Amino acid sequence: MKLGEKLTRLRTLEGFARGLGREMTQAEVAKAVREELDGQISQSYLSQLESGSRTHMTGNTRLWLARLFRVHPGHLVDDLEDMPPLRMRPRRELDDKLDLWLIEGSEDFAEDRRLSEALLKIAKHEHSRECLILFGSIVENRQLIDHLIEKLSPPPTPSRRKRRI
Repeated sequence: MKLGEKLTRLRTLEGFARGLGREMTQAEVAKAVREELDGQISQSYLSQLESGSRTHMTGNTRLWLARLFRVHPGHLVDDLEDMPPLRMRPRRELDDKLDLWLIEGSEDFAEDRRLSEALLKIAKHEHSRECLILFGSIVENRQLIDHLIEKLSPPPTPSRRKRRI
């Protein structure tokens, strides 16, 4: 994936994580860098990075964007495309191995019922591999994960206090 594609994707994730219901605009990213991180980046510079007309960014820009999007600075580079392809196992064999690993994990963590059930649900899903890859992409956005965890966590039960009379 190219740097520009990553930045566009991160703007989208960040916009939803911030509750905008849409991607952040380049101008909103520039403003957030300025106001939240005391940094300086222009909307036009971001546009050049996303379009690919500028292929490299300064170290400060990389740090500001990494902090804003809560990703490792090393993520904000083009992915290597000239790497030799890995020898792939037949897909079914790989999927079977993954599903068995998830089922064994479910058994290993049986004392944590919610975790055990989650691992089983993924193992039983027709596209378990893709589920894990998707989850891996989602967890890059820390604020989104924190928001989802907050929404999925059961509300605290009110404690009963004894009345003193």
